Amino acid sequence: MSLYDESFELKELQRLEGHTDRVWGLSWNPTTGVDGVPAVLASCSGDKTVRIWQQSSPSGSFECKAVLEETHTRTVRSCAWSPSGKLLATASFDATTAIWEQIGNDFECVSTLEGHENEVKSVSWNASGSLLATCGRDKSVWIWEVLPGNEFECVSVLQGHTQDVKMVQWHPSMDVLVSCSYDNTIKVWAEDGDSDDWHCVQTLAESNNGHSSTVWAIFFNASGDKMITCSDDLTIKIWGTDIIRMQSGDGNATW
Repeated sequence: MSLYDESFELKELQRLEGHTDRVWGLSWNPTTGVDGVPAVLASCSGDKTVRIWQQSSPSGSFECKAVLEETHTRTVRSCAWSPSGKLLATASFDATTAIWEQIGNDFECVSTLEGHENEVKSVSWNASGSLLATCGRDKSVWIWEVLPGNEFECVSVLQGHTQDVKMVQWHPSMDVLVSCSYDNTIKVWAEDGDSDDWHCVQTLAESNNGHSSTVWAIFFNASGDKMITCSDDLTIKIWGTDIIRMQSGDGNATW
């Protein structure tokens, strides 16, 4: 069916209720919903909790299977499953990022990442699940390396934005990180192969066709050659890159 077929219509299948404050973020577990595995998603809220929803069989409806609470003390702003589907990261206004693992029928907080000065706004895993990025109101972006035993080590604190960083997003196939901010800019970060230091390789600002107000969110398409951003300037921008040059490590493969 073509998306432009007149018969194409999105319908509400179910309304999930349970949170007692605004819901800020959602994340599908990428290893569920296929091969007979029930679909699982996480939601996070201003009520300081995270809810795990699972699709039941045969009705197909979603039920709340777990409420993750008594860990974050303020709004949970962002949540993201690791590529393996085994870990869930949650970022909170309490300045921490929690890492959750399902153990039996329960979810346990197995690690708490601290370092941001105040609200953590977004969390994102890289494609292999070996790195985690967080960002916050303190204008910084942190990159964490995932170590054995659910240990996490901060390998870089990226300073470059001049205001609150709203979102971080890893490229779908390469270790390239993009962040967007209240300072109206989008920054692209990559690792220096010689020194292992992370640095900003490109800044997309109003002066080079960027946004003129706060940039709220970033998402990539599946192949990673397109990126979309949305802004308080009432626009959505679509960015493109030469993915072949980018994969070859060519630093001139800009957006």
